[in-house]
Amino acid sequence: MRLSVILSTYNQPEWLEKALIGYAHQTWRDFEVVIADDGSTDETRERIDKVRAETGLQLQHVWHEDDGFRKTIILNKATLAAEGDYLVFSDGDCIPRRDFLAVHAERAEPGHFLSGGYFKLPLDVSEEITAENIADGDHADPAWLKARGVRSRMLKLSARGVMARFLDVVTPTKATWNGHNASGWKADLLEVNGFDERMVYGGEDRELGERLMNAGRRAKQIRHHAVCVHLDHGRPWRTNEAMAGNAAIREVTRKERRTWTEFGIERREQAVGAEAS
Repeated sequence: MRLSVILSTYNQPEWLEKALIGYAHQTWRDFEVVIADDGSTDETRERIDKVRAETGLQLQHVWHEDDGFRKTIILNKATLAAEGDYLVFSDGDCIPRRDFLAVHAERAEPGHFLSGGYFKLPLDVSEEITAENIADGDHADPAWLKARGVRSRMLKLSARGVMARFLDVVTPTKATWNGHNASGWKADLLEVNGFDERMVYGGEDRELGERLMNAGRRAKQIRHHAVCVHLDHGRPWRTNEAMAGNAAIREVTRKERRTWTEFGIERREQAVGAEAS
């Protein structure tokens, strides 16, 4: 099974480079990366070209002009551009553990999507991580992180095998579509018309998962199996108005059990090819 990894990004070239280096060291090798770029400057394009040359990763850069927070629009364009049958979604500020794609591939199942989690790093450790650290797996090594002052519980990073399965069963966290770590069949995403492009920052990813579940797809919990670490950054797009608008859309989706959005992929199907490079 060939995977397409879709990474969202916006003007975080250093973090994106670290994330891409993480994909260069995956144990699962049959994949491409589609970068869903919400209007970054040329610095991001230059960094992508650099990583492509240094790692040999198959990278697509899908970009549109900066016109505010339009993540759901660029994710839909990237979904259409993806060549794989199975899509793994994450963010350009999340570095995957080396077995990240192997877990998604091995646990993919018809009629389901996978719901992963992340481990948040503080800013100083985020900045300290180097390409060599990522190649060595230090970024997801509890001992390495503890030595640098990280004191959070690290069960997501340390649990393996039976313990990881047990924690995924007993966790009170519901399996949802999480933009930083989720995967599903491209055909399923197209069936529900992708992301709702009215959605802005705050729960914009989860609404897609709610429509998938309304359409009969089941969510599988893998938050202690498929691990990525989240590099710290600010969130200037988060506003009470945006959160309220998104909540209203999600309420309608849940109450009316909607499986389709009129504000998704279908209306921009003809335009995607022009902006993929």
